[in-house]
Amino acid sequence: MDPSQQETPELHRWVIAQTEAGHAPDALLAQLVERGWSEDRAVAVVTRALETRLAELRAKNIAASPTAAGTGDAAATDPTMDAGAAAPPALHVPQPFGLSAPPVVRALDRDVKVLFTLPHPRVILFGGLLSNTECDELVALSRARMTASQVVDSDTGGEIAHEGRTSSGYGFARAATPLIDRIERRIAALLKWPLEFGEGLQILRYRVGQEYRPHYDYMDPALPGAPAFLARGGQRVGSLVMYLNTPLEGGATNFPDIGLEVAANKGNAVFFSYDRPHPSTKSLHGGMPVLNGEKWVATKWLREAQHT
Repeated sequence: MDPSQQETPELHRWVIAQTEAGHAPDALLAQLVERGWSEDRAVAVVTRALETRLAELRAKNIAASPTAAGTGDAAATDPTMDAGAAAPPALHVPQPFGLSAPPVVRALDRDVKVLFTLPHPRVILFGGLLSNTECDELVALSRARMTASQVVDSDTGGEIAHEGRTSSGYGFARAATPLIDRIERRIAALLKWPLEFGEGLQILRYRVGQEYRPHYDYMDPALPGAPAFLARGGQRVGSLVMYLNTPLEGGATNFPDIGLEVAANKGNAVFFSYDRPHPSTKSLHGGMPVLNGEKWVATKWLREAQHT
């Protein structure tokens, strides 16, 4: 057998790295076949590599304690909720599909690839949710409007600057333009969540060195600013981060509780849900520093009720 066609740990690591960078399994299979692998052997190798990686992630989920370690912002306030406190009752959250994910889903007007899924935390990486043209149009629409990003103020429920979030951004109202309306309707169809239960699209730009430190997107109901925040549609129950460009280096979305990093690839999107405002959801996440170039993302937060 040609040594280049042997199944090795290095080959498994290559499959995992390529998949987590956003490359579809079909593309990896095509590369292996081009190297002389039979299609059946290529499928078996890719499957085993991904199953091994999923087993590692599940093992980390089981072994990890549900702490709120981190220095960033939640719903964009500090993640200070006591991890040892009893978890509140579960909320209804978006469920695009069951744990047996299809390779491609139809989202209103576009076929979207499902690159990987995790059960806990519920994380789904979508491939090609946005076209290159749509990404470029969103950046162009936002570039002149960007201001320093803020976070939700834990005392008032309003917004405030925070050292943990160093990007710039701009928030659009729902259906602000025909482009945004089309994208929002596509998201609603993809995630099977009512359009009016979503916050407006937020565009963010991260330059070299800028980041969003690990945080939770939900609002801790015990904080003073919670009533004002929750009055506008209830609790946040899901987040969708859409990548509008591919940074030259850095800028991945990381989930510290499970050791997962999702590379920012233009047109792809990572979705995660959290069925209660508690660290046991393992939804702690952050935007890692950009090391070269810049990163543009569009974020969509989903509420449990109609957002006003």
